[in-house]
Amino acid sequence: MGRREAHYLPAGLPAPDLTGIDRPFWEAAGRGELLVQTCGDCDAPQWPPEEICAACHSTNRAWRAANGRGTVFSWSRIWHPVHPALTDHGPYIAVVVRLDDLPVLMLGNLLGDSAQPVTVGDAVEAAYEDHGPYGLVQWRRP
Repeated sequence: MGRREAHYLPAGLPAPDLTGIDRPFWEAAGRGELLVQTCGDCDAPQWPPEEICAACHSTNRAWRAANGRGTVFSWSRIWHPVHPALTDHGPYIAVVVRLDDLPVLMLGNLLGDSAQPVTVGDAVEAAYEDHGPYGLVQWRRP
């Protein structure tokens, strides 16, 4: 199980749709686990989850646990609130993370001081914010 974090994001943001193909991801994040969709036929990982495999076009979907570690592939310090609940919450840092153990990229917030320096290649690890039936995957420095 991954490290749990206090709520970083303010109340009032929309919740994910827990009826879609990405439901296992959201539920696992609530338990402090990081799952990545894989193909049940060719075992190719893909993110975000899709109805069919991008590699072989199979509809046989499966999920694999990732170790929750990665490196910053890209990042942005966001100053403009993208939702009314974030009006007084900026700036914040969004990072695109290349996972260490699966060849996928994931997006999330980088926890900590919004003025911290960030460099492509920085090591990060998943941090989980529990919201009851689902969790959010965010990133922190190890």
